[in-house]
Amino acid sequence: METVIEIKDLKIAFNGKPVLTGINLTLCRGENLAIIGRSGEGKSVTIECIVGLLTPDEGTITVLGKDITNLDSDELKELLLHTGFLFQQSALYDSMTVRENLAFPLIRVLKISDEAEIEKRSVEALEAVGLAAAIDKMPSDLSGGQRKRMALARTLIVNPEIILYDEPTTGLDAITSKEISALIMDIRKKYKSSSIIITHDMSCAKITADRILIINEGKIIAGGTYKELENSSDPFIASFFK
Repeated sequence: METVIEIKDLKIAFNGKPVLTGINLTLCRGENLAIIGRSGEGKSVTIECIVGLLTPDEGTITVLGKDITNLDSDELKELLLHTGFLFQQSALYDSMTVRENLAFPLIRVLKISDEAEIEKRSVEALEAVGLAAAIDKMPSDLSGGQRKRMALARTLIVNPEIILYDEPTTGLDAITSKEISALIMDIRKKYKSSSIIITHDMSCAKITADRILIINEGKIIAGGTYKELENSSDPFIASFFK
């Protein structure tokens, strides 16, 4: 299968404290890959390196065939047009309506000025996440689950090939978490996306992931399907599935 992301020997430290100590992983086209692990193990740091929010100390990150560690800022921005990032806290602009939040990346990133095109894309993105009726609401008027859906719509509006989800179900009740997990699957089917899903939610991982990686002490220590890892004889690995 075609590889869309490949990370080799990724290392990063903060204030002299190692966080990633040699991450190696691949994401194949059309795959949903979940990364799980205890808090502070570097799960979110890994995807922040992928989108250039953090610069690794060592290692390579290849996205769609290009090593991002060797790209200048303009080349990186161009490449990242193909990558959507769902932030853990949704990162909506609270002073803008849902409509304005959606228009922002179209105008600022894709340089689209045609109002009819902006409206069409906005409506399509909201319909994809089941939130079309909220287009003129403010983010403060939305529930936690609706804010996640709104953030997903803003991610989808640029038609990314790759989507990086940072704790997509954090802070949500069990029913809403399952709805968001099901939505991630719907999005893959509709948009043919490839995704990395950072999660503590094992229900989310079970629903969404073709493959799960476990990170510990800054390295990937195990990988496999949910069922394979659930039945592991390793006590540490098995502890995530209890």
